[in-house]
Amino acid sequence: MTTIERVYFALKLFSTLGSGLIAGAFFAFSVFVMSALARLPASQGMTAMQSINITVLNPIFLGVFMGTALSCLILAVNALLRWSQPGTAFLLAASLLYLIGTFLVTVIFNVPLNDALAAAKPNTPEGAQLWAKYLSQWTMWNHVRTLAALASLASFIMALVRAP
Repeated sequence: MTTIERVYFALKLFSTLGSGLIAGAFFAFSVFVMSALARLPASQGMTAMQSINITVLNPIFLGVFMGTALSCLILAVNALLRWSQPGTAFLLAASLLYLIGTFLVTVIFNVPLNDALAAAKPNTPEGAQLWAKYLSQWTMWNHVRTLAALASLASFIMALVRAP
């Protein structure tokens, strides 16, 4: 195995694990975290989510989340260049599912909602109104991210299995 082939395999493995870790994190929010926060009084739920949105911006989470996106970008380009090799369609699908369904959805939908929540005051009627809207919209987009990351993981696994 050449050095380039080792790097290529390492990128595929990193992206597989990264998409799985992100799918799991998003899954937890979709299945129980947001429901638990919704059961709290609005000001407490908001305050808790504001704290979560601050603490999630750490090197470990961002390294996996953004590192996987970068790796997927490289793999997508590489898949187009190696189109005739076995498993390449799965590799391209996996990369695009993560880049579009996980990374771009986060940037376009979840982050602006987080920014609006960060600017809101929890103990106000406006804050309570925003929180109700946030719970619905943020969670819906989180479901999309969860499914995309999970589909990406499955496609990466298929790409690894089909690789020569």
